[in-house]
Amino acid sequence: MSNIYIVGIAMTVFGRHIERSLDDLAGEALRGALQDAGCHAGAIGAAFYSGVTNGHLQGQISIPGQVVFSKIGLEGIPVFNVENACASGSTAVHLAVQSLKVGACDVALAIGAEKMNVPDKAKSFALFDGGWDVSRVEENFANLVKLGEGVAPPPGSESDRPYSRFMSIYAALCRYHMKTYGTTQRQIAAVSAKNHGHSVHNPLSQFRKPFTIDEVLAAPPITYPITLPMCAPITDGAAAAILCTEEGLRRIGAVRSRCIKVAASVIRSFTHRGIDEPERSIGHLAALQAYEQAGLGPDDMGVAEVHDASAMGEIIQAENLRLVPLGQGGPAAERGEFTIGGRIPINTSGGLESKGHPLGATGIGQLYELVTQLRGEAGPRQVEGARHAIQENGGGLQGIEEAALVIHILSKH
Repeated sequence: MSNIYIVGIAMTVFGRHIERSLDDLAGEALRGALQDAGCHAGAIGAAFYSGVTNGHLQGQISIPGQVVFSKIGLEGIPVFNVENACASGSTAVHLAVQSLKVGACDVALAIGAEKMNVPDKAKSFALFDGGWDVSRVEENFANLVKLGEGVAPPPGSESDRPYSRFMSIYAALCRYHMKTYGTTQRQIAAVSAKNHGHSVHNPLSQFRKPFTIDEVLAAPPITYPITLPMCAPITDGAAAAILCTEEGLRRIGAVRSRCIKVAASVIRSFTHRGIDEPERSIGHLAALQAYEQAGLGPDDMGVAEVHDASAMGEIIQAENLRLVPLGQGGPAAERGEFTIGGRIPINTSGGLESKGHPLGATGIGQLYELVTQLRGEAGPRQVEGARHAIQENGGGLQGIEEAALVIHILSKH
């Protein structure tokens, strides 16, 4: 079976692009990926468009990909619209990989774009209300917040401002981890401070302001133990990846030394596991599958990008990927093991907390960072000697975990 490569990848600056349209952002990402690959749009045989907010915020409920592509110079090829909550971008890449593997085409595009900052902020926040079973909202919410029982929030650690109910769920998962493994709020803050520090060196990041651990702890509270810098913002942006087979690589004449191999591409959905069964978590099972597919293990990974919609997510996913043992993510973060120069740098881009989280573009943005790292083109945030990289991107919520989760392992060619 032909190897699959990422031959071109690009992303816009993630942030608040009030004056720019969705099409404008998507067009910039596509042009950047084509230039990076050294090919033209006519070489693409299939396109997978990732967008979560098009219907809710722009009213484009159907055919968003075809509409966007019609305005940025791509037409006449198969177009597939992908929605898998926050994992949509990575799902688009996974589907592009499968399309290439079965020979449907030899060059495929995955592109994600979101315009989430709109005048009606309540409408933007309401996006997240559809990321779980809407027929069982109160039951699900009650079951999930129970996970945090036994850890009392200190006085003054709860915001009096409205925020997404998912923040309460993230906080409950934090508290469960705290009481089960001894994780501390300071260790969670260490993740946030590290990611904000990494983002200083990322010109495409939404935020580029460093924070100390103490500054993260002293920041405005959301709900204990989460403070504002620990959370991903509302973000506009786009990212695009061009993938191809060996045959496609030769056809477009891509520079082989800059092609990054997709060593594994795995997607899984939730199961009705118990909170006391971490070995059955969707992230861990997907990681095992990806390591087997790639013929590699956790110790081979030189750099990682994981889904940190809140800082606790990085700790949980580092453990799921077995980059550290269960319960050791917090101490490892506090020791600096996840920092550039540490044992296993994680979220060198700044992560979702700093780089931003334009839902449908997020996963491709993570892959942009890893490709940049493996090419040795990350500048001041470069991880020296990295040959293999792992990405984890989750979306939605079912039971006690992500509804969908995607893992990619990339290898330097």
